[in-house]
Amino acid sequence: MSDERLHTDLLGIAMKTPVLTASGTFGFGEEFKDFVDLSRLGGVMVKGTTLLPRRGNDGVRITETPEGMLNCIGLENPGVEHFLEETLPRIQQYGMNVIVNISGSTAEEYGKLAELLDVPGVAAIELNVSCPNVKEGGIVFGTDPEAAAAVVREAKAHTKKPVILKLSPNVTDIVAMAKAVEAAGADAVSLINTLLGMEIDINRFRPVLGNVTGGLSGPCVKPVAVRMVWQVAQAVRIPIIGMGGIASAEDAVEFFLAGASAVAVGTANFTDPEITMKICDGLDTYLAEHGFSSIEEIVGKANPGFLGFRNDVQKG
Repeated sequence: MSDERLHTDLLGIAMKTPVLTASGTFGFGEEFKDFVDLSRLGGVMVKGTTLLPRRGNDGVRITETPEGMLNCIGLENPGVEHFLEETLPRIQQYGMNVIVNISGSTAEEYGKLAELLDVPGVAAIELNVSCPNVKEGGIVFGTDPEAAAAVVREAKAHTKKPVILKLSPNVTDIVAMAKAVEAAGADAVSLINTLLGMEIDINRFRPVLGNVTGGLSGPCVKPVAVRMVWQVAQAVRIPIIGMGGIASAEDAVEFFLAGASAVAVGTANFTDPEITMKICDGLDTYLAEHGFSSIEEIVGKANPGFLGFRNDVQKG
């Protein structure tokens, strides 16, 4: 399959398809090389990276829920130095667009990470702001518009790479968050990150997860994600990467119609390691059956208030 209808140019990055993989669900890409044509993906958002290595949380880290899962991995990763010296040179052989998801405890840490990752082989940087802002007494960057904007400004000041801000759904007003980071210079937003949830073991009388709470993902969160993409697409003009519960081409189409320019597949990779390829095939079939010549023609098509990014394609 040529994927001609699926060719996408996002943030100056040439993508064979608008289907990416969400950080934390796809390792560094190489883990899926036997199941997926990595070069066919629009990009691989690699495992969350921090300045120093992290061992992650203790105790149970993952548990299944109806139509989803909870996780509290705790950003376990080998650190940015190891990524740059060992991982990045190794995964470049697969011809994929590498988007590095980064996390920090202060805005300055995000800036430092962005500077270190301003190297060949990195296509873009995704800012994970769902982590404690230590300098500000534990405020989570992703729930405070000003704090999130400060992270964006710091990252933009230290890299020429496109900067994507990953929005948390655990907020009162997702639109306020999106508008704040757009005004701060974010090149795109990705949404949604996981919802905060928990599960209790009724026989042991205590929470299942070692961290008590965790991030809820999977098909159960898709309606929330589609709604938030719909709202944000009516408020910002930068591209949106939609994610949250996508497990089929039909799911992905909903996000495009709501206003996403690309989508990222997460939890579904655990149940079917070939799911991204099936979604690419299904998207191409959908476009052909409905008489569309490109994916851009359906971006925002169902959203009457759509303001966002569609290159030069006029809304039908």
